[in-house]
Amino acid sequence: MGLVQVGSPVVHMPRPRRFTRRAWQGYLMLLPSAVILLTFTIWPMIIALYHSLCLQDSAHPVPKFVGLANFGMLFHSHLFWQVMGNTFLFIVATVPVSLVAAMILAVMLNRRYRLTGFFRVALFHPTVLPLVSAASIWLFMYTPDYGLIDKALSAFGGAQLNWLGQPRTAIWAIIIMTIWKQLGYFVIFYLAGLQGIGKDPYEAADVDGASAWTTFWTITVPLLMSTTMFVFTIAMVDAFQLVDQLYVMTQGGPDNGTNMLLFYIYQQSFTYQNTGEASALSVILIAMLIFVAILQNVVDKRVHYES
Repeated sequence: MGLVQVGSPVVHMPRPRRFTRRAWQGYLMLLPSAVILLTFTIWPMIIALYHSLCLQDSAHPVPKFVGLANFGMLFHSHLFWQVMGNTFLFIVATVPVSLVAAMILAVMLNRRYRLTGFFRVALFHPTVLPLVSAASIWLFMYTPDYGLIDKALSAFGGAQLNWLGQPRTAIWAIIIMTIWKQLGYFVIFYLAGLQGIGKDPYEAADVDGASAWTTFWTITVPLLMSTTMFVFTIAMVDAFQLVDQLYVMTQGGPDNGTNMLLFYIYQQSFTYQNTGEASALSVILIAMLIFVAILQNVVDKRVHYES
């Protein structure tokens, strides 16, 4: 401890903080994760940003700096806005529905019934299926004439539909399949959240004579808010990562009716060899994901503060 004398009495000044052995151990433990993050996340983002500012395609194999020209071409492209519209519709239709349905199903499955275990396994089963297999199953179900859904509609007198052959129905067919695939995964998180809530709030609500809806809305939903924010983040990231279903079921068609952002990047990069536009699209995707992460972080802090 250093001593500095300012007149009288003697003032004890704290020594400047130094890196202790414990602090160095902490940094060394973080080092592998930092290296992986820099190598597989930060560096590819920097490379994508660089190529987004260059003209590079099959006719121009050597990157040529063109500034923001790739972004300008995208913003003047009708197809780009159609892809963004499809992506927005897909997110709005899948994320809220999946969250609400998962929470309700988790509340129902959190009670002990004779078949609770069976329904939990049945609900979680699509999650363990490989995405390509799940897409193949639904591709068969949506097949006109002999597909399961067409047969069921015919049995009840409904009109036959070529679900994947029309733009107005194809994207909804993808949305339904995606909700079915991810619902059980989200239910698991909500079940874990429900089992972390004590019985005291529910017993107090029961003593006060609260209805089932009031108990759900004023106790269950607020206490599950941190779980909801976590599931929301996963659902948003999954929504932006949609590729496999499109590749198997529609290839982005018909007439780009199911083409979405990540699949559009795949097409520009690997089908058309247009690295410049693919990189510009990747930068836009990264910016959107960063915005979602910041939004989630801000709302999550507020939720924890209010809790």
